[in-house]
Amino acid sequence: MLEALDLSFARHGRPILSGVDLRLAAGRVCALIGPNGAGKSTLLHLLSGALKPSRGVVRLDGRPLAAWARPELARRRAVLPQSLELAFPFRAIEVVLAGRSAHAGLSSRRRDQDIALRALQAVDALELADRPYPTLSGGERQRVQLARVAAQIWPDADGPHGPSRTDEAPRVLLLDEPTNNLDLVHQHQLMRFARRLAGQGVAVLAVLHDPNLAALHADRLAVLGEGRVLAEGVVSEVLTPDIIERAFRLKVRLFPHPERGVPQLCPL
Repeated sequence: MLEALDLSFARHGRPILSGVDLRLAAGRVCALIGPNGAGKSTLLHLLSGALKPSRGVVRLDGRPLAAWARPELARRRAVLPQSLELAFPFRAIEVVLAGRSAHAGLSSRRRDQDIALRALQAVDALELADRPYPTLSGGERQRVQLARVAAQIWPDADGPHGPSRTDEAPRVLLLDEPTNNLDLVHQHQLMRFARRLAGQGVAVLAVLHDPNLAALHADRLAVLGEGRVLAEGVVSEVLTPDIIERAFRLKVRLFPHPERGVPQLCPL
């Protein structure tokens, strides 16, 4: 669905990424982990089209990102950045409604309002709807921004319980360190929401710092280090002591989660 082929990127002559291949599939959550400075955010910006690669190509449904009209791409692909500052005292609901701008002329104001409220409810932020955005805490702002990007790619057709999984145009959601500023409860709630979106056909990529959180909620795991994807695949195959030590220079021991059975790491 969204694939990167042989991506390389350099900044001021310094190589950041080299020969990166990555494929995001509809209906799956892929977590991207790696040490600070590994190029995780750079890769996300390349996948979104915000940056142009020095070499290689990013394709959405087989078409290079550059071949997509901007409004059409915005309806198919949404990006949650690490931070987004707003200087004006917009209400939270107005921030979420900004995500519907790509649907101008294709959706009614009533429907946009309904989607914005449903998106806020989905991220446990409905009570924030009328609050001025600058008065919100960091975690509250993050939840509102998540509602905004969810509203941006909300499918045109809804089923009885939300976006339809039969929508003919699969969506992509790129999350850059989405759990920043969130408490423990809302970290897991956010990832469960990402899983629900995946269940509705969305391809999700989440840049995460916590491998254990990634293992609990992702279908696939990609480890970035040394400017390359060191490993990519199902969590149980990728989250190994050898790969973690190579990427993070940290010795760990793995234990199965007591209920889910997925690997959880403990530093030695």
